[in-house]
Amino acid sequence: MSTRNFCIIAHIDHGKSTLADRLLEVTGTVAGRDMRAQLLDQMDIERERGITIKLQPVRMNWGEDVLNLIDTPGHVDFQYEVGRSLAAVEGAVLLVDATQGIQAQTLAVLYAALEQNLTIIPAVNKIDLPAADADAVSAEIATLLGIDANDILRVSGKTGSGVKELLDRIVRDVPAAASEIDKPTRCLIFDSVYDSFRGAIAFVRVIEGRLKTNDQLVALASRAETAALEVGYLKPARTPAKEMIAGDIGYIVTQLKDVRQVRVGDTLANSYEMAALPGYKTVVPMVYASLFPLERSEINRLRESLEKLALNDAALAYVPENNPALGSGFRCGFLGVLHLEIVRERLEREYNLELFVTTPTVSYQARLTSGEELEVTTSADWPDPSMIAEAREPMSNVEVVVPASYIGAVMELGRRHRGEYKNTQYLDQDRAVLTFHMPLAELIVTFHDELKSATAGFGSLNYELTDYRPQKLSKVDVLIAGSDVPPLSQIVPTELAESHGRRLCERLKNLLPRQQFATPVQATISGKIIARETVPAFRKDVTAKLYGGDVTRKRKLLEKQKKGKKRMAEFGNVAIPPSVFLDVLKPEQ
Repeated sequence: MSTRNFCIIAHIDHGKSTLADRLLEVTGTVAGRDMRAQLLDQMDIERERGITIKLQPVRMNWGEDVLNLIDTPGHVDFQYEVGRSLAAVEGAVLLVDATQGIQAQTLAVLYAALEQNLTIIPAVNKIDLPAADADAVSAEIATLLGIDANDILRVSGKTGSGVKELLDRIVRDVPAAASEIDKPTRCLIFDSVYDSFRGAIAFVRVIEGRLKTNDQLVALASRAETAALEVGYLKPARTPAKEMIAGDIGYIVTQLKDVRQVRVGDTLANSYEMAALPGYKTVVPMVYASLFPLERSEINRLRESLEKLALNDAALAYVPENNPALGSGFRCGFLGVLHLEIVRERLEREYNLELFVTTPTVSYQARLTSGEELEVTTSADWPDPSMIAEAREPMSNVEVVVPASYIGAVMELGRRHRGEYKNTQYLDQDRAVLTFHMPLAELIVTFHDELKSATAGFGSLNYELTDYRPQKLSKVDVLIAGSDVPPLSQIVPTELAESHGRRLCERLKNLLPRQQFATPVQATISGKIIARETVPAFRKDVTAKLYGGDVTRKRKLLEKQKKGKKRMAEFGNVAIPPSVFLDVLKPEQ
């Protein structure tokens, strides 16, 4: 018996989770009566959105061999989950949708797998669909990998067609896991969860040695000591075992209650004298937003909840923040707006928190006239313009995969978003990959939606942070009813500040709830008003109760209403719904 460890990698919505369901069914890992769609997607939010957010390992048996599968996400915001999966396996099934062909994330995950020297097993999925063109997609993959198209498997995650052949290919081609049983124990933590009753539970790949229940272990990075209260495999439910050996993937129940003591990428070993395993590269957040509890007394519960989420979300970074208007909260770093929305929903659902989320921004750099270097993740920290010697904004490399007929539309879209065109590569005569060098701020909210609109839904993109470029930047503040609203302030290129301020005021006019008085919305730079809109007041017919009499009675009531609205405008406060801070940057429907 030998052990093969592999993962499934693909672009979002190319059928990874559905294929994983069929693998579990065909191997008999899960009984037919217990099967359900997206079985490995454990969170309700994954099922509702139809996407995988967390990687999920599972152990299967096929003939005499043990297969350890790790199902991975496909969205660009969760690419770090894919990276952790690749480090724990020897092979990868590259899945491509027969109706869509190679997409941007297909290329990204493939290159990442090749860097890890993994064995690639290409497969075309969804061959049962009427729009499937398996021959054309197989030719694309063959050209990309430099192999014979006849070596590419054709499967259907829905019907199960070709799944047995895929399992046989995995056993044949994926190298067996190295079984260095006689060495001292070392395990790589590639994921972890927190259980309120059992503490931190680490998902590990045993690299060397044996691991038994009650073995004493140390975490080499955090220097924490613990006992393995339980070890076992995921089938996909946690199943206790007497021991795990080198090459196995499974879980360890620790007695640690401090979630910071078990971190993804750390090494669990027998003693501190042992060398740590190569972990994972540090994840750099790309998008920042502040989270504040609506009830200020909930700040400690928010801190504890973020600690638990950060245990198995290596990309989530947070630091305490105080805001004069909103109270105590946390400035958090995310890999994208979807990542932000998922974290917010998980905090609200799993921890019953009501949150106020500010408008997402990117990280800027500023060199002051004094020579000091600043990293600015919130507009509140933007220094006075007279103190700035040089400002820099983050840049990214963007790869867009589109049908050749949409190249012109994508070129125009890139130009509008300040993108610098680099090159075009053709996957075949009908599909091309366009590369741009583009400010990250242009990507975080609207670009993906606009790309889908410009390409009739056929375009896909992948991006990565590259460097920082000098740019003249200004801070645009927002006044609502004469009061500054710091969470709505944004840092934008100076040349675009005025047009940005006008658009911002127009959006807020449509998003802000109407009051009993007219509400002015103003955009300013260094105290100078550059744009203004007015949210109209509710109209109330105060003369409706009149049934006769002199016209002066009507005028008297209208004058009284006018004076009352003027008084409310002077002293009234405008409550801003939390949704406004995210909606203000999204494209209009």
